[in-house]
Amino acid sequence: MVLKRVTVGANELILVGTAHVSKKSKEEVKATLEKERPDIVGVELDKGRFETIANNKAWKEMDIYKVVRQGKSHMFIANILLSNFQRRLGDELGTKPGAEMIQAINDAGDATIELLDRDINITFKRAWMKMSLREKLKILYSILFSFLEENEGINAEMIEKIQEEDMLSSMLKELSEEIPNIKGVLIDERDVYIAGKIKNALEESEKKKMVAVVGAGHMQGIIAHLDKQPDFQMLEAIPQKTNWMKVAAWIVPAIFIALIGWGFYSKGGEMTLQMLKTWFLINGTLSTIGVLCALGHPISAATAFLVAPFTSLNPTIAAGWFAGLSEAYVRKPKVKDFEALRMIDSVWDLWRNTITRTLLVVAFANIGSTIGTLVALPYLASLV
Repeated sequence: MVLKRVTVGANELILVGTAHVSKKSKEEVKATLEKERPDIVGVELDKGRFETIANNKAWKEMDIYKVVRQGKSHMFIANILLSNFQRRLGDELGTKPGAEMIQAINDAGDATIELLDRDINITFKRAWMKMSLREKLKILYSILFSFLEENEGINAEMIEKIQEEDMLSSMLKELSEEIPNIKGVLIDERDVYIAGKIKNALEESEKKKMVAVVGAGHMQGIIAHLDKQPDFQMLEAIPQKTNWMKVAAWIVPAIFIALIGWGFYSKGGEMTLQMLKTWFLINGTLSTIGVLCALGHPISAATAFLVAPFTSLNPTIAAGWFAGLSEAYVRKPKVKDFEALRMIDSVWDLWRNTITRTLLVVAFANIGSTIGTLVALPYLASLV
């Protein structure tokens, strides 16, 4: 554990840097609070993550239909994989992920509790929107690879070592070089955000003592921004797609209409019907193959086949949404499926759980439809 004392105006701040899956960190948080007896206890959690960690029923209350309808399937799968990877590390060390944060809240006594972190969904969305395609593929590969490798080399000593300041600096430097937008959103922005929340909490009091429990990797960044006032509105905004991307989304239907029109003009109605049939078969078939690769229900596969040729021509909807909703309706996730979300230990478990398999149906149906579009358009062009 790393501990630093900082003066913020007339107030005293004790920053406690922890490893999120370290049993020793939990014990040292408890000892620090017993010794310092602060007026305010801050934790590196947002409301949603706090409820997930503290409330075992949080997963059960998830609305799978809402996740699919709002197009959040890929984000939700990434969240599940990351949470379970951290849980696996915690299992090896005999502690729960975020246990030191819960320990801080449980031992706060009469102190005011402050949730310091930004909403994790906002963080994920900002990261995803800012990443290049290469960075997105790299991070997805890293997440999947972490589930394919064994954890035999992980031990308590290695986890504790990541709290050493020189090692953290080296890790962050490497991260910034490999995936700069990830570091910017996941680390730098949150340093600013957490520092601002700490500053605001202390400014509302006078001559108070605050203990803030944060990840060790945030310590230096938080301290560097304690004397600044962050723009919370900017930090919580979701970047919008650029106008050219919105225009590009309509290029596919424009090309399709142009090809169909040219086919009718040059070769008549029979060619038009052949082109429409070809588009339907290629797009629908490849989207169906995607659903089958996700081990989706035959009804979901049929749904993908029927809707993919139409959704490919409308950027506001996706074949995966319809296939996923069909899958959720037919399979009807049970309570045990929600409970099992916390026990995803391998990539293959994603196919065994009804909920995650539904999300895979969404993703794979969309991938199949996209490939179908890329195959069908050149083929239609070759016909005329």
